[in-house]
Amino acid sequence: MWKVMIVDDQDIVRQGLKVMLEQDKKITVVHEAGNGKEAIEILEKNHLVDLILLDVRMPVMNGMEATRLIKARWSEVKILILTTFNDEEYALETLKDGASGFLLKTADSAKLIQAVYSTMKNGLPIQEEVAAKVIPNLLKRKWQEEEIPENITERELAIIKRVGEGKTNKEISEELYLSIGTVKNHVTTILQKLHLRDRTQLAIFAVKHNIS
Repeated sequence: MWKVMIVDDQDIVRQGLKVMLEQDKKITVVHEAGNGKEAIEILEKNHLVDLILLDVRMPVMNGMEATRLIKARWSEVKILILTTFNDEEYALETLKDGASGFLLKTADSAKLIQAVYSTMKNGLPIQEEVAAKVIPNLLKRKWQEEEIPENITERELAIIKRVGEGKTNKEISEELYLSIGTVKNHVTTILQKLHLRDRTQLAIFAVKHNIS
């Protein structure tokens, strides 16, 4: 059972999200908060939360600031950004700070639940409308590494490609006929070779270098 916290300054939105999420038996909403500060206070008292659905624009503490603070203290907690604002800068900032995905509030219940599953399986769900703005922006940004290092193997390139497509370790293992443990080990090695922090940066690397 995945334990979820919903953070949004509108009570009616929180209630609607809770109803949608709890249609799935594997998801239970254990906490609600009206802003980032309240979310952090809840985590300080009881940090047994697997995933936080986090709005961007909120009073007291917004979602971008909350993402930075939460990931710094509870790195294992997944954060899925949910907002009405289709703004690539929000997406870029929160993804850079450790968020695991970005959805608009216009997403239906099926897409929301699918995003939760993807996030919990180490995927990178980004709604199409957001990706359409984020990816071109990323491509304009100069990456620290202009070339792919020679010590990256063909197998590792195949994994990087699939991470860039937002696939989970399980999906990658099935496509490449590898165990999930082997895929995890490869991802760790790739991050070390490329001097990247996490899977999100690796996905951006794949897009920047057009690895396909």
